[in-house]
Formats: sequence, structure tokens, C-alpha cells
Amino acid sequence: MSFNRLTDLLPLRIRTLIADRNPRSKAALRNIILSLVTKCVTVLTSLLLVPMTISYVNPTQYGIWMTVSSIIAWIAFFDLGLGNGFRNCFAEARAKGNEQLAAEYVSTTYFAVGAVISGVFVLFMVLNCFIDWPAVLNVDASYRVELQRVFGVVGGFFCLNMVVNNFSMLLTADQKPGIAAAINGFGQLCSLGVIFILTKTTTGSLTNLALYFSGVPCIVLLTCSLIAFRFTRYRAYAPRRRNIRTGLIKDILSLGIRFFVIYISMLVVFQLINFVLLRELGPDAVTSYNVASRYFNLLFSGSLIVITPFWSAFTDAWHRNDRVWMYNTLHKLERFCIVAAVIGAVMVAISGWFYHIWIGDQVQVDLILTAAVGFYTIITVIGNLYTYLIAGLGTIQIQMTIYLISALIAWPLLTFSCRLGTAGIVVFPTLVYLVQAIAGRIQLGRLLSGKATGIWAK
Repeated sequence: MSFNRLTDLLPLRIRTLIADRNPRSKAALRNIILSLVTKCVTVLTSLLLVPMTISYVNPTQYGIWMTVSSIIAWIAFFDLGLGNGFRNCFAEARAKGNEQLAAEYVSTTYFAVGAVISGVFVLFMVLNCFIDWPAVLNVDASYRVELQRVFGVVGGFFCLNMVVNNFSMLLTADQKPGIAAAINGFGQLCSLGVIFILTKTTTGSLTNLALYFSGVPCIVLLTCSLIAFRFTRYRAYAPRRRNIRTGLIKDILSLGIRFFVIYISMLVVFQLINFVLLRELGPDAVTSYNVASRYFNLLFSGSLIVITPFWSAFTDAWHRNDRVWMYNTLHKLERFCIVAAVIGAVMVAISGWFYHIWIGDQVQVDLILTAAVGFYTIITVIGNLYTYLIAGLGTIQIQMTIYLISALIAWPLLTFSCRLGTAGIVVFPTLVYLVQAIAGRIQLGRLLSGKATGIWAK
């Protein structure tokens, strides 16, 4: 059967996308297909890791591990937004045909992020020696020594990953997020293999879990970046001392610092969930919430596969003044969000069966919690559509303001919402993303029509 006959079997909307000859659309489609294949592997890996990890340690230790991971993830936001600032600057330089400037942005970003993260690493390691982690996490004091080791190991690898992750950002800025996703998926697959070996050869250990879960993907990404900078066309962008231009840091930071404020605020709003649950309702509540969250991560990750390629594509189109393509793409992506909402509803309906097949009776997740996390995920998908596209244009003042206000009131509202039970924890973040979705749609409409003024254009 010919390729044309095969495509005739596809839905009209997919056939329309395939037939679109615009280079950006074709590049986005290639990345979506590659990311989809990769995500199938990473999702399967993620699903297998949950029961495997719980059985390797236990539900209580797994809840502690998820909270530790959330706290350590805070380090990822201490690059001052340099990564995302670089993403837009690199894409803009490429759109304007300035390859030398693009290469200088790469070297300068590696230098700047490396300098910042080195300071963060030293500070964190010093603080780790004095923080009483069992008291902070409200867990048994017998975990004191092990938690100090775990935070040291995971913190070290996260800092290293912050530097090497610039290669993933480079691929994404070059409109190749599918390749970045493939590398990430391979790293997760390697982690799965190592942890499987651990379950067969060692007893449960949070330290071993931290070492291999966080270390293996980091080493994989580092190895891939070194190979790419040596043997592929990305050799032209390989970090070089002579290409470091400290004056460019200001350009990267002018946008990056706003991304930094956004991500710090998101950290407070969203990463506090595990921490508040652990303190208010205990480790088992953290585990139940994270099982439901991992389930709906299937939908969330699937949406990012479709949306992510258009961040840098919108940057390119904006600087080439291709508004027609941007309008058409926006409408297609909004129709995708409707499909995502339907899928989310189906996932809620079949959740009991899925949990039984997936984790058996190890963890109990009630329907109310599942429905709450499902609705939260759908709103997140819609909000992400507009925030990602607007981020590509660099007009993120409204996003920053909403997240900053939300961060200031997050702690008391998250704590209060726990009175509604585990499901109550998602009420506040759902409202935050709902506001972002409404404001984002209004702003994007004004930007594309040329009617944005004041804060709408910043």
C-alpha cells in the first residue's frame, strides 16, 4: 500500500497537518512523531518505575523519596532563567541568520550557568551538613543520616544536570525537541534497568535509589552532548572559551530573569504540594497523590509532545512576521486541547481498572482524588498552550505577575485546602492555571492582531 493510501486512513486534521508544506509545521510534525515514540517508551518506563520503586523500598519511604525529589528540584530554578533566556535568544539569532551570534550565545550560556550553579552547589552542600532533615520533613529521626546522604547525592547530580541540560535547551531552541526527548527517554530507560538490577541484588536503600535514579540520566545526557559537540553539525556551536561574551549575559538575563521569577513562583505553588501533604497528612497521602499524578502525567506529557515544538517555532515566526501561520497553528492547537479534555475524562472513568492492573493493592487512590487530579491536569494542558506560545514571543510580564501573586499566598491556601483531604491539595494550583489560561488567551489574541499595549505587550 502506498504512503498516500496510508495517509488517507488518518483523520482529516492529521492529514491537513501532514500536507502543510510550511517548514515550521513540517519540523513540528517530525518532532511530535519522534517525541511520541520516545514518550511511549518513557511513559512505560515511568509506570514500571513506580511499583518497582515502591517494592524496592516501601510506600512510606517512597513518599519521602518523592518529597526529597521535589525539594531538590528547587535547585533547577537557580539558573536565573538563563536556560530559557538562551532558548529565545538562540532562536532569534538563527531566525535573523546570525550563526556566529548563535554560537556565542551557546558558549556564554554554558559559562554563566556553570558559574551560577557552582555557587549553588557549594552553598547547598554546606547547608546540608547543618539542616535537620527529619524535622523539616516531619519523619522519624532514624532517617537523619540517610537523608543527609540522599540530599547530598541528588543535589550534586541535579547541579551537574543543570549545566549539561543546556544541550537539551539547544536542541529545543533549534526546533528539535524530539531529539532532546529521545535522549531523556534513553536516560530514564537506563535508570529503569539499573533499579531493576538493584531490586534483585540489594535490599531497599534510599541512598542507592537516589544515586542511580538521578545519576544515570545525567551521565547519559552528558555523554550524548559530548558526542554531538564533537561529531555532528552541532560542533559549530560547541562551547568554546573564545566564544564567551560576557556582554551577552545581559541580553539573556533581560528575558531570563523573568523566566526565573516565573519558575521560582511555580516552584512555590506546585512543588510545595508534596511538602505540605507530607507535613499535614503524612507520607501515605504523598504516595496516593503521586500515583494519581503519575497516571495523569500520561496526558500531561502527551500534551507537551504536541505543544513544546511550537515555543521556538513561534519565536522564529514572530521575528519573521509570519502572523498567518501563527493564527492557523493556534486554532489547531486549541482543537487539540478539546481532544485532551475528552481523553482526561475517559482516564478518570477507567482509573480504578488501571490502578488495579498497574499497582495492585499496594496503594489506595480514591475516585475523588483521581477526578480532582484529572481536572487539574486538563486545566494545566490548556494553560500551558498559551503560556508556551507567549513565552516564545518573550512577552511574559502577565505570566510572571500571576505566578508571583500566587506564590505569595500559596502556603496558607495549600495548607488550608488539606482540610478537604488529599484531593483538596489541587484546588489552588487548578485555579492558578485557570487564570493563566484566560489571561493567556486574551494576551495572545491581542499580540497576533497587533492590538497589544501596556502590560499585554511586555
